[in-house]
Amino acid sequence: MPFGRLTLNLRGDNNSIMDYKDYYKILGVERKASTDDIRKAYRKLAMQFHPDKNPGDKKSEDKFKEINEAYQVLSDDKKRARYDQLGSAYSDFRTGGGRPGDFQWDDWFQQGGQQRGSRNPQDPFGGAGGFSDFFSAIFGEAVRSSARSQAAQQQQGYQQEVDISFQEAYEGASRQLQSSGRKLQVRIPAGVKTGSKVRVAGAGPEGLDLYLIVNVTDENRFERDGQDLYTTSTLSVFTLILGGDADVETPTGKVKLSIPAGTQADQVFRLAGRGMPHLKNPNTKGDLFVKLKVQVPKYLSSKQRELLEEAARIKF
Repeated sequence: MPFGRLTLNLRGDNNSIMDYKDYYKILGVERKASTDDIRKAYRKLAMQFHPDKNPGDKKSEDKFKEINEAYQVLSDDKKRARYDQLGSAYSDFRTGGGRPGDFQWDDWFQQGGQQRGSRNPQDPFGGAGGFSDFFSAIFGEAVRSSARSQAAQQQQGYQQEVDISFQEAYEGASRQLQSSGRKLQVRIPAGVKTGSKVRVAGAGPEGLDLYLIVNVTDENRFERDGQDLYTTSTLSVFTLILGGDADVETPTGKVKLSIPAGTQADQVFRLAGRGMPHLKNPNTKGDLFVKLKVQVPKYLSSKQRELLEEAARIKF
């Protein structure tokens, strides 16, 4: 179960004592929570404390920032492992009877190749809307440098997840957002995938950019690999033997696929340009690969059985 909030003798640039932040407790999840559980918890809390739903409420705004910080750590495998390493080290120290003020923070930081007191007060982790001193101290200059680079590109925006269907990912979609008392129509381009980011300039709190993190819901008809799609089509054994046409599902509807006589089960046909659009060039699409499955009839008429038995006696 998550360990509680602990006051640690962790000092920043100004030697002020910072509190330990229990990111698991902030999101209300167990330490063994799955990535999906963490994402669901974050989405629920982010909706509850979003500044647009609590205008002028400083406590809700601070809570929203804290929730975002916790999610940034626990949704990233490397950051989460580093954070868990700290929690485990400190828990072991306290279990052994150590006092909070005696914990050797310098030794722990040096093990991770970090230095205390090296935070640039102008970096994107400081100030309103950024990450806390605790985050900055734990993840060190390497992470801060990465974040500075990302901040230069993203102007320190906020993130919000958005669900779209597979068909919307293929065709493109739009969503209406409510931000700072105004309604915004946002276009999600064709070809996005789960994890794609859509930037909405100036739509976040305090006039910062908002980044929609796309989640494409499950699609049973197709499997996706980049811009290529994969599907199966089940045909009668007679169609595979004699040849004929087969109806094949594509994102734009069914198409006729000509099946040559003597086609084997599990043979794959490539339909060029029937896959997903390329995100940067939607007029260019990947391919659709169709694997053929055979359907053997359970029941035969007496005439069908007679003809098949006759065919079986003929040597190839």
